[in-house]
Amino acid sequence: MGGENQTVLSEFIILGFSNLNDFQFLLFTIFLIIYLCTLGGNIFIIVITLADSRLHTPMYFFLRNLAFLDICYTTTNVPQMMVHLLSERKSISYGGCVVQLSAFLFFVGVECLLLAAMAYDRYTAICKPLRYPVIMNKALCSWLAATCWVCGFLNSVVHTVLTFRLPFCGNNQINYFFCDIPPLLILSCGDTSINELVLLVIGVFIGWAPFLGIILSYLCIISTILRIHSSEGRQKAFSTCASHLLIVLLYYGSSIFTYVRPISTYSLAKDRLISVLYSIVTPMLNPLIYTLRNKDIRNALRAVGEKTATFKFYLS
Repeated sequence: MGGENQTVLSEFIILGFSNLNDFQFLLFTIFLIIYLCTLGGNIFIIVITLADSRLHTPMYFFLRNLAFLDICYTTTNVPQMMVHLLSERKSISYGGCVVQLSAFLFFVGVECLLLAAMAYDRYTAICKPLRYPVIMNKALCSWLAATCWVCGFLNSVVHTVLTFRLPFCGNNQINYFFCDIPPLLILSCGDTSINELVLLVIGVFIGWAPFLGIILSYLCIISTILRIHSSEGRQKAFSTCASHLLIVLLYYGSSIFTYVRPISTYSLAKDRLISVLYSIVTPMLNPLIYTLRNKDIRNALRAVGEKTATFKFYLS
């Protein structure tokens, strides 16, 4: 495209809900409930695991990181999606789109790596129980968490810079729910081959490599669990991993489908549904999946309740 055909855009129009005019308020209500559940559930996990000293373990350290991440994750998209549902003009400024994309990619990258770190923690706890306290010490846990956040930041910077160096020649309508890489690449009138290559290469390191590491960890975990003679022991060992494994399947299945494939295979109609799964629904399900059958969380909640009741008794 020649320079004369390029247009400096000041905003983008988000078309994600434009064909659902009759359901705007219903969708707003649903997203509001999901968002409040996400905030409430994840804040609950952070508070309860900090309040009970018995939960100051590597497993719950990573779970607190995940809960905080999910709060940030949904906040980058859901509030604006709700605003668009109630407003006539569903637009986002060029700068706002840059910020939204960079924040979203930051949290996507962190979550992929954090789920792998959590899998390593479970692998060490079950396959190397005697050495677990030595291996998963505070220094290693902090290093793993910091590495996840730093790599997520680098992932965001690279993709954001490469995406917004592309020219946009007048068409500013994003056929998606928010600013994301696939719809922006389709919208660009420039050569996106470098972007696609980098997306696939980084996707291998941040998407496929951690996912394969998780699969290998769980193969070792399952092999170890099957060698446990006690059925009660097997059930207890598996219950500590089942929640994490379910989240991994939900999150990786949808995010890898979205990012780690050629742009020629993108179908925004299908991808929009997938994006709702991993960016809105999964962060809401995380607290439910991790707490419903978690005895440690229930015991901690009971202990907090008892302390509260004792405190009220003394006050009265």
